[in-house]
Amino acid sequence: MLPWNRARRTPRARRTLAALLLAVAALVAPAATATAAETAAPSRGWNDYSCKPSAAHPRPVVLVHGTFGNSVDNWLVLAPYLVNRGYCVFSLDYGQLPGVPFFHGLGPIDRSAGQLDVFVDKVLGATGAPEADLVGHSQGGMMPNYYLKFLGGADKVNALVGIAPDNHGTTLLGLTRLLPYFPGAEDLLTMNTPGLADQIAGSAFITKLNAGGDTVPGVRYTVIATRYDEVVTPYRTQYLDGPNVRNVLLQDLCPVDLSEHVAIGTVDRIAFHEVANALDPARATPTTCASVIG
Repeated sequence: MLPWNRARRTPRARRTLAALLLAVAALVAPAATATAAETAAPSRGWNDYSCKPSAAHPRPVVLVHGTFGNSVDNWLVLAPYLVNRGYCVFSLDYGQLPGVPFFHGLGPIDRSAGQLDVFVDKVLGATGAPEADLVGHSQGGMMPNYYLKFLGGADKVNALVGIAPDNHGTTLLGLTRLLPYFPGAEDLLTMNTPGLADQIAGSAFITKLNAGGDTVPGVRYTVIATRYDEVVTPYRTQYLDGPNVRNVLLQDLCPVDLSEHVAIGTVDRIAFHEVANALDPARATPTTCASVIG
């Protein structure tokens, strides 16, 4: 049994959870083979293995998508943003389920961290750099912590920037407490989409991940959160505690920024300006509402 508790029945929340479960059921149903166009969507300006890091930006940047994301769609704005600033940028797919195209990050997170391990080695081998910087959205900001703590990633990574990461799991606005009212729902999530079950606050995975502290020595951490996050809740649980940590609330930088969980990681140029600052703190400039035009 997963560590979910019973809660007062809320009709709207129950309808939302039911919709989530239906989506999961649709994902795990037999799917037609993806066409070549579906599986080979090109990235533009990144994943260029001939790219060599410059003296100004000596480390390649590896982008780690979120749950239900993929290596292209999650980064259509941020990847070119960083490429245009002189970075060698790479992105991977991880956590794939058999027969499910496009929507990744659904497999067991410890195995996904192993995929990240292999990918970082590939990028370092191609670029000749001794270390990489990681930027991840949602699960992609949390999963690398497993790589850093348990798979030797701390020796290969200079910085981890998490955009709306579920570092301590999530309650999904309390929806997970309603799962006991849906017979079989826990088994559906755990058996068919373990990457979702692993992210629930209090899960065995989250408990192991955070045992002994949030961080490891030698890595710089930045967390960029939004108070309007409706997926990783409460939003303050995204923050990390430890040395070399900077926790940033988007609305402290621009009070009128209304980005929620998806927008902060996919289109928000104010958040992306802060990502650039985290990657190159020596050349950081103030992040404000005007950064949207930067």
